[in-house]
Amino acid sequence: MTQTLGTPTEAAIIEALRKVKDPELGRDVISLGMIRDLSIQDGGKVSLTLVLTTPACPVREGFQEAVRQAVHQVPGVTEATVKMDAQVRGAAGQQATELAPGVRNFIAVASGKGGVGKSTVSVNLAVALAQAGAKVGLLDADIYGPNIPLMMGVQSMVQPKTGDRGLVPVMNYGIKMISMGFFIPEGQAVVWRGPMIHGAIQQLLRDVDWGELDYMVVDLPPGTGDASLSLAQVVPLTGAVLVITPQDVAMQDGAKAISMFRKLNVPILGLVENMSYLLCPHCQEEIDLFGRGGGQAAARKYDLEFLGAVPLDPQVRIGGDSGKPVTITHPDSVVATRLREIASQVAAKVSIRNLGDDQAAPVMTFGAPRPQ
Repeated sequence: MTQTLGTPTEAAIIEALRKVKDPELGRDVISLGMIRDLSIQDGGKVSLTLVLTTPACPVREGFQEAVRQAVHQVPGVTEATVKMDAQVRGAAGQQATELAPGVRNFIAVASGKGGVGKSTVSVNLAVALAQAGAKVGLLDADIYGPNIPLMMGVQSMVQPKTGDRGLVPVMNYGIKMISMGFFIPEGQAVVWRGPMIHGAIQQLLRDVDWGELDYMVVDLPPGTGDASLSLAQVVPLTGAVLVITPQDVAMQDGAKAISMFRKLNVPILGLVENMSYLLCPHCQEEIDLFGRGGGQAAARKYDLEFLGAVPLDPQVRIGGDSGKPVTITHPDSVVATRLREIASQVAAKVSIRNLGDDQAAPVMTFGAPRPQ
């Protein structure tokens, strides 16, 4: 295009955008390769696409406006249109695994003890990420007590179909899922030793056609047993989210889970304090049934990120029993809002880890479609 006096240039726009930094990653949008399809039309009309590292970006709207304002300040620009897209990245230098090779990020959800709401967090984390637009899978790695089918509204003993590339995962709420609960009659105990658990987890990853996924949320059994060790050995875990409750005994058991993941060299993305308090339905007073603040104290003690506190809410229990997660049935409730905020923080932590200090900047493409 022939440039005339007062017409903005591509170079001027790029220079202006170098001043806009991703608030989570701390680098400018040009060096991060987040600007695509930059186009300058007659009359100073500029359009571009801002490609986020996750669709669950916690500062999405503000970030979009910062980019628009930066472009609009370039001399000659009369109109700036910023479209939004997202492309989740895997870890820098990560080799594709033979097990579920299309999965970019494996996120383990764990707890030091049972009864803290780990599966509730797993389910709603997966739902929130899917609601944001990510491609999400949910692996129920709790071989002894698989609860995901019930909590996700999928009848137990649903037999996944076999396709050309293995078992087709069961799908609900836009999430691909697999669980031993689909293969074992309800009420039947699984009495397996460690090697069988290891083999089962490998099969649930290898023999299922997961396809391309941005995030695989893995609901681990409580404690520090064989399933956690096996998972860390067979796939490159992006990180783990630890769920605890405020009681001292939960803190004590949570410390063991922290120690386990650190010994396995698995990054811990942060702590979630579940059942943090009860919000009175009549007066909205916050009642500390189990104490409060233990999660934040544990995060400080072990130098971890505190991802958030989730209150007690009867709708969470009702949703878990009925197969309708609270993030779907009561999206505007306090508890659903907290869970979505936690999902956004987890996605942001994954993006930060995957960027890596030594990762080369992605190649920018102007006026071309984004790579698949």
